[in-house]
Amino acid sequence: MSGWDHPDPFVQGFRVLPEHIDILEHANNTVYAHWCQDVAWRHSGHLGMPPSAYLELDRAMALRSAHYEYLLPALLHEEIDAGTWLVASDGRLNMRRHFQLRRASDGATLLRGDWELVCIRISTGRPTRMPPEFIACYQPAVIGG
Repeated sequence: MSGWDHPDPFVQGFRVLPEHIDILEHANNTVYAHWCQDVAWRHSGHLGMPPSAYLELDRAMALRSAHYEYLLPALLHEEIDAGTWLVASDGRLNMRRHFQLRRASDGATLLRGDWELVCIRISTGRPTRMPPEFIACYQPAVIGG
């Protein structure tokens, strides 16, 4: 698929529903963030690390910071393709995820986003090294990694 920021995105489709529309008559900014979160969880599950595995390991990749660049509005009933990639990981504590949301009809990019993630122990909320299961699952998926 051409027009993506990186090759081979993990893609999930969404449709802009009436409940997504705000006073400006387009999808509210929080909806874009929700779509990013949803595609990130589905990508993790696709890689073999669903939420249940996080709980079993008492570890999670928690959001440290998020940056979103809103480029174009998503309008009622439009089909949206959300793509994501793991773009960096130190294999110890930190990982970075990139997002691109595109309008399906013409491929126009609506949003670009980046998350900085840190591995935490769920039971304490404190940063901790990635368990071997995270490294085995995520490291091969890091693009260019």
